[in-house]
Amino acid sequence: MAQEVRGVIAPGKDEPVRIETVVVPDPGPGEAVVRVQACGVCHTDLHYKQGGINDEFPFLLGHEAAGMVESVGDGVTDVAPGDFVILNWRAVCGKCRACRRGRPWYCFDTHNAQQKMTLTDGTELSPALGIGAFAEKTLVAAGQCTKVDPAVSAEVAGLLGCGVMAGIGAAINTGNVGRGDSVAVIGCGGVGDAAIAGSRLAGAARIIAVDIDDRKLETARSMGATHTVNSRQTDPVEAIRDLTGGFGADVVIEAVGRPETYQQAFYARDLAGTVVLVGVPTPEMKLELPLLDVFGRGGALKSSWYGDCLPSRDFPMLVDLHLQGRLDLGAFVTETIQLDEVEKAFERMHRGDVLRSVVVL
Repeated sequence: MAQEVRGVIAPGKDEPVRIETVVVPDPGPGEAVVRVQACGVCHTDLHYKQGGINDEFPFLLGHEAAGMVESVGDGVTDVAPGDFVILNWRAVCGKCRACRRGRPWYCFDTHNAQQKMTLTDGTELSPALGIGAFAEKTLVAAGQCTKVDPAVSAEVAGLLGCGVMAGIGAAINTGNVGRGDSVAVIGCGGVGDAAIAGSRLAGAARIIAVDIDDRKLETARSMGATHTVNSRQTDPVEAIRDLTGGFGADVVIEAVGRPETYQQAFYARDLAGTVVLVGVPTPEMKLELPLLDVFGRGGALKSSWYGDCLPSRDFPMLVDLHLQGRLDLGAFVTETIQLDEVEKAFERMHRGDVLRSVVVL
């Protein structure tokens, strides 16, 4: 039978979120119901609330989550009731041209639950990134559940569901950061700091953190940055070159998503170096670069979507690294909160007061 649970709803563009009763149906074929234990407050949720993703209100927010599988529908074999899982928004299809070529991290036909969660009056909800985890329970496609070691705490495991995975993956999967490389990360929020942590994991020799906020730069050092640059006070391109023997960094990761910072990343890399865009731009933004410079500097200009991750491969690996003490996921958690504190968490995020607020249920 369908269950009624509490969930955080964004009712309309820029309206305050509110807690409503959400009806969660029994899982159908290929679906699972997950009892949510923790969910991070991500900037993407704020984009949904502001109407920056689409206008399919009302939204059931939340997507950086971990919890326990409660029930599964017909045909589900990869997870079972009682499994501890991280939720992901890349449930690969296994059939598209990317999957058939052995590149499922580029899957072009990821899928979500077919049934809809609703309000008690029958109004259908749009779950953020097909997850909707600011709720006591949620309905997802079973492929969105990635089983990991239950020894990890839910409040840190869930962060791999989006921001932390995006940053670590931007460094390791997309940027191919290697031992001895020099790396610059522009923008030191949650994703940028994760890129710094990922670069350290990969063995980078020099990791340069760039931001306009000294508080964020201090945090970046704790994540593994060897040098910091306040770009409000110093030209970041010149500073990065000065710190890399005059050449520029081997890999520059842009975690802001703005044309001006992307241009800084482009000119701050070494010849034949790599630029990785993981910051999310808005639709109206345009980029202008001299085509001769694009040609003459060589290298690669890449975009990193979800850190080019494959959840079944990357989530268990990163959880294991955390449990071994080699990746401090707890460092990303600024505070734990309740469901009724999400609106205030958005305000703290907007002010830059937190790295991650995590809802604990």
